[in-house]
Amino acid sequence: MSKHVLITGGAGFIGAHLARELLGRGYRVRALDNLSPQVHGEGTPRPPYLSPDVELLVGDVRDPDAVKSALRGIDAVYHLAATVGVGQSMYEIARYTDVNNLGTATLLEALIERPVERLVVASSMSIYGEGMYRAADGSAVPGQERPLDQLKAGDWEVRGEDGRPLTPIPTPETKTPTLASVYALSKYDQERLCLIIGRAYHIPVVALRFFNVFGTCQALSNPYTGVLAIFASRFLNGRPPLIFEDGRQQRDFVHVTDVARACRLALEAPEAAGQVFNVGSGQAYTIQEIARRLARTLGMEHVTPEITGKYRAGDIRHCFADISQARRVLGYEPRVPLDEGLAEICGWLEGQTAADRVAEAGAELARRGLTV
Repeated sequence: MSKHVLITGGAGFIGAHLARELLGRGYRVRALDNLSPQVHGEGTPRPPYLSPDVELLVGDVRDPDAVKSALRGIDAVYHLAATVGVGQSMYEIARYTDVNNLGTATLLEALIERPVERLVVASSMSIYGEGMYRAADGSAVPGQERPLDQLKAGDWEVRGEDGRPLTPIPTPETKTPTLASVYALSKYDQERLCLIIGRAYHIPVVALRFFNVFGTCQALSNPYTGVLAIFASRFLNGRPPLIFEDGRQQRDFVHVTDVARACRLALEAPEAAGQVFNVGSGQAYTIQEIARRLARTLGMEHVTPEITGKYRAGDIRHCFADISQARRVLGYEPRVPLDEGLAEICGWLEGQTAADRVAEAGAELARRGLTV
């Protein structure tokens, strides 16, 4: 008989793609999701992109009864349920902590009573803070938080003790976390809670640190979602993407189908239990380059990205993934090149509408003094 898998947050962007990946491999899939209005819109029923073969339970991961009901007959769990967004987390502190931390604790208490064969928890690259860097003497060093006075002067680069800019290099899982936002803190809490309780109660746990995930079905009207979806929303409304700092900060963009496959491999690889893995493309792109590539793919080169020259509290300069451990242990290999993924998004965007709330979100951050 096929394995029965629960995905918390399973009606979301990554959850829906993961469900499709698992169904294609013969798993049975149940999703627990509260259909948050910020993600799905007000009064939205079952999302149209969620496979009809997924059993959807509408409920909150903070509700012990809903979690216990969702776990009945389940062999393995993916814990994706979380409130996401660095900027918003810096003022909706109680909500982020409630959903992400308490929600995870509620799930784990239920799993103590009803253990499963494996728990895979979605962590985030945000826990690293700054990524790893190469110093002038060739040594690898962790990036340090940039001083506020430096940022106010528009000096964006991470600098060494000698004052010289450091060169960003891929960030491995061994890099000590530097938690620069409430969101990052809550994601690290999710990761550590699962690993600690899994070890204590003999539940095999795998933590996956997702980098910048992009692809079809991402929420276009949520101004705190992935940067590519935010840019797409601006372009759909004929407006330029707004980019913090100078636009040269580097990130790792990974296609959602690659992430879904990594999730499946984390369930199936016996030796993965108890370990943490980066899930990215292993490639670095500047935010400005991403905006321009998307504009070109959409045929909107005339809409030039707007470089704000501002810093947002909780942001970091450079971070991209070293995926060698996922390659070695999981057999993970990213398959979707950036340009191919952007072309797919452009095809999906035809006929889509988006409420552009980016300026509204930016104004809220500025009102609270969270942008410099």
